[in-house]
Amino acid sequence: MTTPLKDQACEVCRLDAPLLCDDQLPVLLEQIPTWQMVEVDGIKRLTKVFKFKNYKQALAFTNQVSDIAESAGHHPAILLEWGKATVSWWSHEAGGLHKNDFILAARTDELVK
Repeated sequence: MTTPLKDQACEVCRLDAPLLCDDQLPVLLEQIPTWQMVEVDGIKRLTKVFKFKNYKQALAFTNQVSDIAESAGHHPAILLEWGKATVSWWSHEAGGLHKNDFILAARTDELVK
């Protein structure tokens, strides 16, 4: 059995880090089915909107995502609004999707279980 994404270790990401190939993406997306792969300025990202009862809960969630990001040394874009937070993971240095992005998306999902 394969180790769940949320339990896998992130690699140190460098400018020359290998991005995932297009044929690898569907397999990893199956493990985080509520995330969408989007392209912004030609760069693939994983994005998901998390909904909450109010602004304070959304803010608390973004702080938890921040903690995950800091511990991994890998940081998402987070849009905080009343009752929701949109999280987008991608590897800035490498300019696309790396396995780390999928690992951290899975860990983000764990925050709302």
